[in-house]
Amino acid sequence: QVQLVESGGGLVQAGGSLRLSCAASGTIFSANVMGWYRQAPGKQRELVAGITSAGTTNYADSVKGRFTIYRGNAKNTVDLQMNSLKPEDTAVYYCRSLISLREYWGQGTQVTVSS
Repeated sequence: QVQLVESGGGLVQAGGSLRLSCAASGTIFSANVMGWYRQAPGKQRELVAGITSAGTTNYADSVKGRFTIYRGNAKNTVDLQMNSLKPEDTAVYYCRSLISLREYWGQGTQVTVSS
């Protein structure tokens, strides 16, 4: 059974940085796509950043130039480096992975940015 485990959330002041990590376990297959989504209270879940197995990345316009997504050295791991954080970045951040055409989600990690 594939499981995604996120870590690295927390409370930070505006202008600060955080790094989120996600690891998928329980599969011998490599993820085709891994990414990060977020959901703020009262809002829909939205894509933050994604990366393919080939290294192609895409970002939400709101985070371009501030966030960077990386594939980790270990198989099926992905990190999100978040710099210049803003209060509007406050949300629960979820890791998503597409493995063998199946979609998996992590349980989410809270990121809170204080002004």
